[in-house]
Amino acid sequence: MSGNGTTGDDPLQTAVWRLRSRACWSDAAALLPADRPDPALQRAALLTERCLYTERGWEEAEDALRTAEALAHSDEERGAAACERGYLAYAATLLGVRDRADEARSALGRAAALIPPGAAGRALLDFRRGLVAQNLAGAPQAARAAFRRAHAGAAAHGDDLLLSFTWRHLAGLALREGELTEARHGFAESLRIREELGYLVGTAPALVSLADTEEEPEASRLREEARRLFRLLGGVPTWLARQLAPPAPGAATA
Repeated sequence: MSGNGTTGDDPLQTAVWRLRSRACWSDAAALLPADRPDPALQRAALLTERCLYTERGWEEAEDALRTAEALAHSDEERGAAACERGYLAYAATLLGVRDRADEARSALGRAAALIPPGAAGRALLDFRRGLVAQNLAGAPQAARAAFRRAHAGAAAHGDDLLLSFTWRHLAGLALREGELTEARHGFAESLRIREELGYLVGTAPALVSLADTEEEPEASRLREEARRLFRLLGGVPTWLARQLAPPAPGAATA
């Protein structure tokens, strides 16, 4: 979930990004060697992201993560692997595959002990701890604090993709509290970054979120664009289908 979407002169990372952004996580992971710590962890991260967006591929993600954990030797590598372990457990819990909330908290706690404040990987860790607080613990205030730390860290390290997620989740909390202007601004920033990066798989959710803060006809235009992208990517992310379903013919509307 982290990364700025730009890869400089590295053709491998350019290819991985293009595949990832178009929901081709398995193809992207297949390009990466599995016998070195950094690419092994990147493979695990790609396959975990696939689980969250498609609700499948859990065993493959687990296998990739075990490989990355076995190859990790430094504190930074072990911390990054623990962060990924916590995120996979979080995704499984969130999507109702299996309750792994305790595992998610434990793994993210290990990562916090290994990744020092200010390190590049700390912003992503803070973001994921915010997700657990928001969606598993039902603690919006703790989630907001974690998302704000993640937002500041992502900005400091130039992690534009992570910024798109922190904008989105801070906006979601604002919307729940009735802060419509703040929510609209955050969702618009998230969408802008994803469009600039070419992160297609995350653009439809961003469009739907922004639509929830707009009036007609703009709201309908945004949702129709989201449906187009959703169909283009083969129905990914799967959990967006319910939000994009058009009202039944003749259904009453408020």
